[in-house]
Amino acid sequence: MPEAQAPATKVIGEALLEVRDLKKHFPIEKGFFRSVQGQVKAVDGVSFVIREGETFGLVGESGSGKTTLGRCIVRAIEPSEGEVLFRLPDGEQVDIAALDRRELRAVRQHFHMIFQDPYSSLDPRMSVLDIIAEPIRNNKLLSDSRDIQDRVRELMDVVGLDIQHLNRYPHAFSGGQRQRIGIARSLAPNPRLIVCDEAVSALDVSIQAQILNLLEDLQEEFNLTFLFIAHDLSVVEHISDRVGVMYVGQLVELAETESLFSDPKHPYTEALLSAVPTTDPEIKMDRIILPGEVANPADPPTGCYFHPRCRYAQEICAQETPAWSEVAPGHFAACHFAEELELRGVDEDG
Repeated sequence: MPEAQAPATKVIGEALLEVRDLKKHFPIEKGFFRSVQGQVKAVDGVSFVIREGETFGLVGESGSGKTTLGRCIVRAIEPSEGEVLFRLPDGEQVDIAALDRRELRAVRQHFHMIFQDPYSSLDPRMSVLDIIAEPIRNNKLLSDSRDIQDRVRELMDVVGLDIQHLNRYPHAFSGGQRQRIGIARSLAPNPRLIVCDEAVSALDVSIQAQILNLLEDLQEEFNLTFLFIAHDLSVVEHISDRVGVMYVGQLVELAETESLFSDPKHPYTEALLSAVPTTDPEIKMDRIILPGEVANPADPPTGCYFHPRCRYAQEICAQETPAWSEVAPGHFAACHFAEELELRGVDEDG
């Protein structure tokens, strides 16, 4: 885990974002006439709430639907069904998923996204000044060019970039510096919610710690709310207040970070946690190797999607879809035996 500083005590407010039964299905087209033969259920009925000022972590294997979910929330791609209810600064709640193009443009400044790859997410033909200023101009927040430059300088200073490099292009910066440019661009329109899509996974470990510290400082300074998508559970454990675990387009567990890491309620979460490295030489690692591969979202198994790989599976798991239920205060899971199994968390030895 990156040696990042301990987070300050946060003040968590009321619900800022509420996702209700969100789905994203991609059609499978075949033949000369491109007829639809099926659906890839990348996101399949996900619901959760993110409160103002918190960091909500989202984890799962590659292909679990994390990034697709994040992009549906900010309407980078169109969701197939469901609601994405977002509270504006004046208290009005809007359904992002239902807004037309004009309405979406009017509210888009309030949520933004930081992308995984700091190399491809920046236009190589634009200077740092133009990259950071773009959302300011697009949202018509400032009109005078001098005011825009002053705002860009302010943002560069906030994220730790040299303001003398305003006119440089992305190729002149390191990976960590480019991600700082991306963060400054996301901050430019004064958003309330930022979706961080694997924002540190492409960076060296030492740079990861710097970016995590920066995000935490910015959250405190600007009262930001984060949806933090990642596959590195040690990073998620450090930065998140609550964590949701995804498998084949569905949430299988959701809880406060400490509860989920110390007392998981779903066998898939237990398997993921067994891969988290430890620095204590006294703790013997006993990693759970899952058999088979992640289920095909175009043809998922019956019952619980995880049952073909689950070492605790019983007959009911293949026949009935487990209900999403609160198995402990604030701790939700979708498993037939969530209240019976004694699963191992990261603080227990092998």
